[in-house]
Order: sequence, then structure tokens, then C-alpha cells
Amino acid sequence: MNPNPSLPSTNGDIGHHGAAPRESGDPLTLAIDIGGSNIKALVLGSMGEIVRPRESLPTPCPAVPAAVLDVIDRLAKSLAPFDRVAVGFPGVVQKGTTRTAPNLSPAWKDLFLEGELEQRLKVPVRVSNDADVQGFGAISGKGVELVLTLGTGMGSALFVDGILVPNLELPHHPFEEGSTYEQRLGQVALDRMGAELWQASLSRAITQLRATFNFDRLYIGGGNARILDAAQLPPDVVLVQNILGLLGGLALWTSVQGTSLVRAPHSEGAHCVLGESIFERTPGVTSRIE
Repeated sequence: MNPNPSLPSTNGDIGHHGAAPRESGDPLTLAIDIGGSNIKALVLGSMGEIVRPRESLPTPCPAVPAAVLDVIDRLAKSLAPFDRVAVGFPGVVQKGTTRTAPNLSPAWKDLFLEGELEQRLKVPVRVSNDADVQGFGAISGKGVELVLTLGTGMGSALFVDGILVPNLELPHHPFEEGSTYEQRLGQVALDRMGAELWQASLSRAITQLRATFNFDRLYIGGGNARILDAAQLPPDVVLVQNILGLLGGLALWTSVQGTSLVRAPHSEGAHCVLGESIFERTPGVTSRIE
């Protein structure tokens, strides 16, 4: 049951902008990445190819559900048609319901986002944490792989042999001097400390996370990853493109057909989606920041 009443849309019913599934069995996926600064979207084919290029609109302020959903409506209209939707959300997501959104608004608590979007867009929707989605676009599916996204806030995802460990929420764990990881590595910290001190904090965090998780590979993405110099990072740390937050959305549909990853994180096959990496199937796109 939806704990929140349906939110009104000022943009009207856009269901006709979606499309019925094609007889060829080759559905189009509208991938959406909700961020603290911008909301981005593009359309993907069944092999991860970009069918319609990325569009972006500013995240409204305040970023309450009705305002954010109206922005999604606008992007959906511009990028239609599509058959299904994959959403990366900056907070804890359980069975399509948002539990927290520290960089958006308290109003997101216990909102059945999947249902709200399905009602508006008239196509099936799956929602997962944004760092989890980015991770599915980056991982090799082998060993312990940790993902950090650095932007307005901080996101994290952990995979073991390609299987997602759900709702890690590492950013809110204690880091150093009474501060959490996000308090040291989010945008506010970067603005306050400057790039040099911020990068020093990140270096200490990497050392601590390596000791905690014994990861085989750490992937760092998000808007603020561009500040970093890949040549100065340890060999087990890889910078990845921010577009992964969209490309990884295909995994919400192709990894466990008919079952949302957050509903069945240990389902067999969850690690097979991007074991070869989605970028090996997407012409002109590389996962690494050049």
C-alpha cells in the first residue's frame, strides 16, 4: 500500500508519450538519474546503446516530490517514446519506496516512487539507489567491488562477485574527527576546504575503506570525480564517467527479469548483467575517464 497519497501533476497525463512493448521484444528504457543539482535522462536500447542522447534539467529547489516529478514529466515528454523506466535515486530505496533523501527533502520519506511514476508515465518503472545503478554500469562482476559517487552528496555501493549488497549507505557512517564520510567528501566539504584538502580527505577515506572492505577494485564517479587525477590514484582505484548513472539503469531490467534488484539482491544472474561491462556493448562509450 502506498503510504503517501498520489501527488498531483501540473503537467497532465503523459501516458501517451510512452509506447506499448514492441513485438520484436526490443524495449526502449528511459533511464533517469535524480541528482541534488540536476536531473538527467536518456533512452537506451536493449543492448545498452544510446537511442536518444542525454538531456538534463536543474533539480528544483526545494526538491520536494511534486516538483521533482514534474521535471521528470518534462524529460519524459522530450525523450518519448519508451517502454519502461529505470531511476537512480539519491537515497535508500526499498521495494520501490524511497526511505531517505538527505540531499533532496524530508518529504521523500516513505514515498512509493515506482507507483507514482507508473501512474504518470503509464509504463513499468523500477527504482534503485543512484550509486547502485552507477555501480552496475561499472563493475566487472568479479571479487569485491566498491563504488563511490561524489557530487552534491556522496553515494556508495558494494558488490560481491557482481551481487549487490543493498542499502550500504556508507556516506552516513563515521569517518574521522566526529564527521561522517559525506560530511568530509560532499560538495559542502569541497567548498569549505578547497580541492587540495578535500582530495587529502578522500585519500584517507580510500585507505580506511580498503582496510574495511578489502576491495579488489574501487570505482569513483559523480560530478566531482573530474577534480581527481587518475594518475595519482592507487592502481586498484578507477575513475569512471558520470554517465554510468544512466547507462547502469538498464541493469534494473536486464539483470533479473520481472524482479527489481532491491527486491531480490541475491537472485541468481544479478551479477551477469554487466560482467563484460555495458561499455563493451555500447559503441563510442568508455567507462573510464580519459
